[in-house]
Amino acid sequence: MVVGAGAGSGVEVPALGGAPLVGSLFELKSDSLGTYLRARQEHGDVVRIVAGPPGLRAELYCVFSAEGAQQVLASESANFRKDNPFYQEIRDSFGNGLLTSQDEDYLRQRRLVQPLFTRRRVDGYAEAVAAETEAVVSAWERAPGGVVDVSGQMMHLALRTVARILFGTDVEATVDVVDRCFPVITEYVLRRGYSPANIPRSWPTPANKRAAAAMDELYAVCDEIIVERRTRPAGEAGEDLLALLAAAKSADDAEFDVTELRDQVLVFLLAGHETTATSLGFALHLLARHPEEQDRAREEIGRVLGDRTPEAADLERLPYLTRVLKETMRLYPAAPVIGRNAVAATEVDGHAIPAGANVILAPWVTHRHPLHWPDPERFDPERFTPEAEAGRPRYAWFPFGGGPRACIGQHFSMLESVIALAMILRAYEFEAVDTEVPVSAGITLRAEGPVRCRVRRLDR
Repeated sequence: MVVGAGAGSGVEVPALGGAPLVGSLFELKSDSLGTYLRARQEHGDVVRIVAGPPGLRAELYCVFSAEGAQQVLASESANFRKDNPFYQEIRDSFGNGLLTSQDEDYLRQRRLVQPLFTRRRVDGYAEAVAAETEAVVSAWERAPGGVVDVSGQMMHLALRTVARILFGTDVEATVDVVDRCFPVITEYVLRRGYSPANIPRSWPTPANKRAAAAMDELYAVCDEIIVERRTRPAGEAGEDLLALLAAAKSADDAEFDVTELRDQVLVFLLAGHETTATSLGFALHLLARHPEEQDRAREEIGRVLGDRTPEAADLERLPYLTRVLKETMRLYPAAPVIGRNAVAATEVDGHAIPAGANVILAPWVTHRHPLHWPDPERFDPERFTPEAEAGRPRYAWFPFGGGPRACIGQHFSMLESVIALAMILRAYEFEAVDTEVPVSAGITLRAEGPVRCRVRRLDR
């Protein structure tokens, strides 16, 4: 329940111990995901973490229970906004698109975009996913020593796929720019988003100048394609997602202007390729380490597909492969940490959360909560049988967020992941080279280094 600011009968939130002057600052910088896990293990489902020196100190109110996640994202979502510094840095770099916008801006954008993400519309992208995956499958025949970095390769595949769906025939003009500029911008966002204080972006420091140059180049290529789309003769706009966005109108004839279109494109590029790439890369990594599960998935793929190209309807025909992906997203959620800002004082799991608090949800931790996930580090796709899922709270697993701000592209992500994984596993057998893969929380979850697998062609 939400109570008046300064009121509240909830108990005080326990604090994670830290260094005398800077609290948990260095722990969060070196291993934020491990710090959140330790906080839950030592203090329970609601924990306060203090980080930074006096005068620049941040307090994080971490909520780790499934019930708390549901309260923050769904039942009391109006009280928890995307007003924290990290989202502002994303907004300043990638625009005020569907991921970062709020209030009337968000509602208006959602109304315009929603018709483009219906199940029927998204299912039409299956052919593009299959075509891009086939190119990857063919290229791996020439992999030096038969070893591929599945993390990097899936990032490339997901980027090409989302760019093809967004831009159609202009995919080649954008992939190289995105591939070059995104890492510069995301590192800049991360550094500023986690810093207790930042200098203005307008100051001509080397970091500011590098980020500004990358943003200028990225914006320019998007704007050029957008202008070209909007000046095409009627009937020649095409069916790629950008053409549909440019033509989208709400019931009151509202539409996106050029800047808003660019903001949506940038957010779709960011959220639409890094998240799916994370799921695909780690699914291959986990299957390479678990040959029995790999064989079971491949048997299902062969039985259902034979030699034909997978299509959208096959998602329902490949239940075990879908369970593999869901278990991958449990262990390696692409959005491992979600931040919100509490508008009013409230109680979560009986603990008092003050107005203005920085609230942290951590799927990385909740997905390992022993109350819902016995032996949580074990890879077990059978956790996602219909019977097992029915026995757990809704927010014990939330890789796509939830509530009114749930990811609009979650069906597309599952479609792309199932089709790509089916085609790759049908073509290759995988053996893990890197059995342990350190990870960190960036804008999305990322592997700290390569995720190498040895591949052996099966269908030649």
